Amino acid sequence: MATAKVVYASMTGNNEEIAEIVEEALESLNVDVETTEISQADPADFEDSDICIVCSYTYGDDGDLPDEAVDFYEDLKDIDLTGKVYGVCGSGDTFYDDFCKVVDDFAAVFEQTGATKGSDVVKVDLSAEAEDIEHLEKFVSEIVAKQSAL
Repeated sequence: MATAKVVYASMTGNNEEIAEIVEEALESLNVDVETTEISQADPADFEDSDICIVCSYTYGDDGDLPDEAVDFYEDLKDIDLTGKVYGVCGSGDTFYDDFCKVVDDFAAVFEQTGATKGSDVVKVDLSAEAEDIEHLEKFVSEIVAKQSAL
């Protein structure tokens, strides 16, 4: 059975909800999932999982990392995740010019780790609506399919 580690950062609860949607979709595909808030996680935890997923929000006008995600983000750069499959999703507010910039930032760091991209990133405007849930479920199924093919 494949294993997945889902790490999330959530200020308003939107990304916690997204992480739960991702977790449920993974479980429906018979993946053993562990979900952790980012301040309680260590990037080295990804080394013990087949699938690595980050759900994060973008903070402020300049598209900043959440304070609680900075150490995780920096430490992720030093991990070798060759043979793992990753995905990144998150919510933001389209009011800001740098809508969901942190989602793209995490995807770029995952590329540096040697992990394989499992799916295109998913960006949600504020909270997940029905269409967003469909996108997240497709995101998960693509990641699981990519992991199965490795």
